[in-house]
Amino acid sequence: MKALRHSKIKEIVDRYIIETQEDLAEALSKQGIDVTQATVSRDIKELMLIKVPTGDGRYRYAFPPEQNIIMSQARLERTFQDSMVAIDSSQNIVVLRTLPGTAQAVAYTIDYVKWPEIIGTVAGDDTIFVLVKPMDAVPQVISKFQSLMGSGIGRER
Repeated sequence: MKALRHSKIKEIVDRYIIETQEDLAEALSKQGIDVTQATVSRDIKELMLIKVPTGDGRYRYAFPPEQNIIMSQARLERTFQDSMVAIDSSQNIVVLRTLPGTAQAVAYTIDYVKWPEIIGTVAGDDTIFVLVKPMDAVPQVISKFQSLMGSGIGRER
């Protein structure tokens, strides 16, 4: 249902001027999808919609320009190889160490690929906490990260 709703939101935002969450909820309702304001708000956040000027002093929802950039496997690998320093874990949290100032970019790539075993990320300046579920998927997630990083970077002790 969520995937269908997100698809409809993309279609609506691309086609119509949507100024408020209420406008979006109403447009979805016209498409046969009834939603609450809280759901619309979450969808806006998940889809990373932004407000852009319409040219007449008003603002509308739109997708950010970088949404149109496809995160290729090569770009994902480059981001990891250029930024990663070390990996460690505790229970169901994988801790990634990056070069200073690059944690946000790495976390964005992790969130972008939407691996099902990753619930989410929290990034600081040079550290990322990656929450993994179920806990027994941690070795698999670490292995994926290590393969993205290439050789030369391993687990902290």
